[in-house]
Amino acid sequence: MSISSINYGSSLLGLSVRNITNQLADLSTQLSSGVKSSTYAGMGVDEGFAVAARAQLSNIAAFTTTMTHVNTIIGAANTALQSLQSIHDTVQSGASATPQNVTSAGQSVGQQNALSNLSAIVGILNTQVGDRYIFSGSATNQPAMASADDILNGTSTQAGLKQVISERQQADLGGTGMGRLVLSSSATIPLTLSEDSANSPFGFKLDSVSSSLTNATVTQPQGTPTAVSVDFTAGDPNPGDKITFKFDLPDGTTEAIQLTASNTTPLAANSFAIGGSPAATTANLQSALSSAITTLASTSLKAASAIAAGNDFFNAASVATGSAVSNNNSATSARITGATLLSGTASATSDSLGTGFAVGNTITVNGQTITFVASGATDNTHVNVTDSVQTLLSKIDALSGTSTPSTVIAGRVSLHTDDPASFSVSSNNAAAFAALGFSGTVTAPTPPLRVSGSPLGSATSLTNGSANTVAWYTGNSGPGSARSTASVQIDSAQSVQFGAQANETAIRTLVQQTAVYAAVSALPSASDPTGQIAAQQIGALSQRVAANLTPQLGRQTISDIQTDFANAQTAMKDAGARQTQAKAALQSLVDHTEGISQDQVASEILQLQNNLQASYQTTSMLSQLSLVKFL
Repeated sequence: MSISSINYGSSLLGLSVRNITNQLADLSTQLSSGVKSSTYAGMGVDEGFAVAARAQLSNIAAFTTTMTHVNTIIGAANTALQSLQSIHDTVQSGASATPQNVTSAGQSVGQQNALSNLSAIVGILNTQVGDRYIFSGSATNQPAMASADDILNGTSTQAGLKQVISERQQADLGGTGMGRLVLSSSATIPLTLSEDSANSPFGFKLDSVSSSLTNATVTQPQGTPTAVSVDFTAGDPNPGDKITFKFDLPDGTTEAIQLTASNTTPLAANSFAIGGSPAATTANLQSALSSAITTLASTSLKAASAIAAGNDFFNAASVATGSAVSNNNSATSARITGATLLSGTASATSDSLGTGFAVGNTITVNGQTITFVASGATDNTHVNVTDSVQTLLSKIDALSGTSTPSTVIAGRVSLHTDDPASFSVSSNNAAAFAALGFSGTVTAPTPPLRVSGSPLGSATSLTNGSANTVAWYTGNSGPGSARSTASVQIDSAQSVQFGAQANETAIRTLVQQTAVYAAVSALPSASDPTGQIAAQQIGALSQRVAANLTPQLGRQTISDIQTDFANAQTAMKDAGARQTQAKAALQSLVDHTEGISQDQVASEILQLQNNLQASYQTTSMLSQLSLVKFL
């Protein structure tokens, strides 16, 4: 019988001790680090889920940082917009005040305040958050606007708003100061009043004439250029009879001159004397009308011209306006309106184009075709030949994408476009197209617009002035909405847009009206020694500025921009709430997979320490064992 060596038994105990020591070391590391292992292998079979969860947690952290930055930008933008709204209210209040007392500088107090307000607007719109100009669209590295001084006064090589207004006023008033109208001489019977050009955008446009003059024959605007006439051949009017001439002005407003036949001396204002003969009465009406037109041109027309010049300078959109045309009514040949039909037979009661469109005709808008059909047109690429001019314009607008509806005013069709550089309209029926007032391929001049030709008083067109005119907006105007110029992802499948541009309609309107209001001045002159005409001009301008700053249905307001930002913030708040919940669940998964229980590890360490102590005691006893003691 053999007896195994005691060293064999001792070696097994040694291995046990070393194993317990290693376990104690691992548990001590877990207790100090808070995780199961420093390697993925030691984490267990669920570590794959934990790795994916960590990636999601990292994304959530990135989204949170992004949303914090975006909220900072939106907060600054909202502060700026609130300031702009306050300035808007101040300028409108100043323009609405009555009376508009003009100082020795030729401006009202409201106008003088508008100058400082314009500087404030420029400063607000050039706001930076970090290195980002927040109202420059995607061009975040450059200011949104030129300086107020450059905008108003220009530079050494480029014209500012004041020069553009001056040029436009000269073109609108004309060489005679009568708003580009031609009035027959006092000896001419019948009296005629006509526009000086068929296609000019400048000056007064004859809209209509209404009359209660007994014995007088009055014609409505017709012909090329447009003209009206008053014939007293049949006899004198009666005292108190009236005639009213209505005019369309360059800014889209209308004004009227009403004159009353009178036999009193002295004549009351806005009256003409009954002369006792056709020639004398005609001469008296001619004199009164000439004076009234000159006064209206020096006041309301100059104010409307300044507003129109502001639009030429600031607005990136454009318009193509046709010649004034009449319908096919055999009795009146009245000017076309939006209700005029696209085809029809001439008669004493008809209201259709002079030459109508036929089935199969087309109109091409920016490469897209509108086809004329007999009936059943339901989309924007088809129109019924029995539809109205306004229906056709609506379809043209839909294809061009304009934000400003096209119109028919005083027989003139105005086609609006937001992108004049690519705008074109043509038709395969030239005669019918001419009945709309157009010929060939219609295009629109690209802003900023300047009066073309010399002398300015006889100019008949506007031209692109970008080469020699200050660019007031210096940010980016790329395709798409202003909001889309800045976009960030805030969740795995969600993004928000937070871009802004100083040339958005609401902001541009405020800049434009404030600048025009600040740019115009009117002082007494040799023809106006008392300054009464100058005061009326400032009053007419103030009324227009106040009206243009009044919110209009369908036109963007500053609060609309704030609403867009509020929606973005709401989306981020909701995304943040979802991510907070997801973060808690994901962190719980990671903690469960990789984390430890402090109490459990401490308990295991205590148990191992007891085992280790027992092992040491056993080893100690075995180390003292001899053969004698064993036997």
